[in-house]
Amino acid sequence: MNSFKNIVLAFLTASVMFSCSSSSHYQRSQTNTDGIFGIEETDTTNMANESWQNLFNDDLLDSLIAEGLRNNLDLQAATQRVVAAEAYFKQSRAALVPSVSAQAGHTYVHRSESTYPNGPSNYNASQITVQSSWEIDFWGKLSSAKKASYASYMATDAAQKAVQTSLIASISSAYYNLLALDSKLAITKKTVQNSAELVETMKILKESGKVTGAAVVQSEAARYAAEVTIPDIEQQIKASENTICLLLGRTPGTIKRGRFEDQETNTLLTTGVPSELLENRPDVMQAEFELINAFELTNSAKAYFYPSVTLTASSGFEALKFEDLFDPTSFAANLVGGLVQPIFNKRQNKTRLEVAKATQAQMLANFSSTLLNAGKEVNDALNLYDSSVQKTELRKMQLEALEKSVDYTKELLIYGSATYTEVLNAQQSLLNAELNNVNDRVQQLNAVVSLYRALGGGWQ
Repeated sequence: MNSFKNIVLAFLTASVMFSCSSSSHYQRSQTNTDGIFGIEETDTTNMANESWQNLFNDDLLDSLIAEGLRNNLDLQAATQRVVAAEAYFKQSRAALVPSVSAQAGHTYVHRSESTYPNGPSNYNASQITVQSSWEIDFWGKLSSAKKASYASYMATDAAQKAVQTSLIASISSAYYNLLALDSKLAITKKTVQNSAELVETMKILKESGKVTGAAVVQSEAARYAAEVTIPDIEQQIKASENTICLLLGRTPGTIKRGRFEDQETNTLLTTGVPSELLENRPDVMQAEFELINAFELTNSAKAYFYPSVTLTASSGFEALKFEDLFDPTSFAANLVGGLVQPIFNKRQNKTRLEVAKATQAQMLANFSSTLLNAGKEVNDALNLYDSSVQKTELRKMQLEALEKSVDYTKELLIYGSATYTEVLNAQQSLLNAELNNVNDRVQQLNAVVSLYRALGGGWQ
């Protein structure tokens, strides 16, 4: 009983000392997000809050994204990392409760009669005991470790969300690029057909003496120059299909898709307020949880400088004869309280704290850098969209002028008022403008996808 009183006294003394706990509470960094987008935010509506099913206007694209979310291997691996992180968190939480173990054993010792002439030659003993040990977390060492583990778990979860948003953006961009290649292939084939018709016109004009044989040969060369690009475009189409298949977790094959001309962009590009990046964008969330993890590990490292208090208890039965093992007189129990204060442990505690503080400073810098990069990506996507819109309007006028130029030069060639090189140049200029028009259009579509991902859309 006196020993038990001493243990209780030690427990109460440590409870009083608990008020000196080294743990502190995390407070979000005061990183200023004002103006991080590089524009004046006038609308609190955020397109990142829009579900991806409602963002795109193509059912085939939606079905591909849904398949990718089910089968993408990188996303599956990220999901399993979340499962593992959750298991570590549960383990850290269990560290706060006492450990309990049971043990049963039998001891047999044979003694030599020459060594023990007057004693028994054999010794038997049986025992069944239950043991429990509990480290009382006065200084917050274990609770800080638990919070750090939870932050690590949430960071892993945010990383999984980042993989998901990136996957949606990658599938969408690859799909739009594939449709753009289809459109370029169709434009090139049409140009080849028009060039073939021009060759026949040149042959007729040569027979009438209006052009030379050089004009016929030159027109044929122009036709083959356009036609030779078709295999390259077809190869790019196959490669794009294979890229999408990889994102979907499929083996290489064809992709069912719509028409490039039917794609519509979401013209309502709303960014919301920059502070929403802290809650919406997964990599920013991950960076902050990693900072919280480092903060709590610093708290835990500080607690190692304070004494640890451990209660150890055991009870059970022990007897020399097995038949007497469960006799009430065989019952034994003990309770031990321990207070351990580190004095010299080869600088382990000091090193642990220095490393924890350095890691915390590193994670703070990483968090700030990630937030700034997010703002940059939002600004880049907005600028890319604005640029594509401006080019689309100008390209439309260019195409109208070039189409007229081709028609006019063909008529003038027939009447002898234009040369064959003028016709070829007009056709080549029209082909280049049509291909660039496709590039402008796909740039606009991809700008919307990039902005959606940059704002953190796709995982809600």
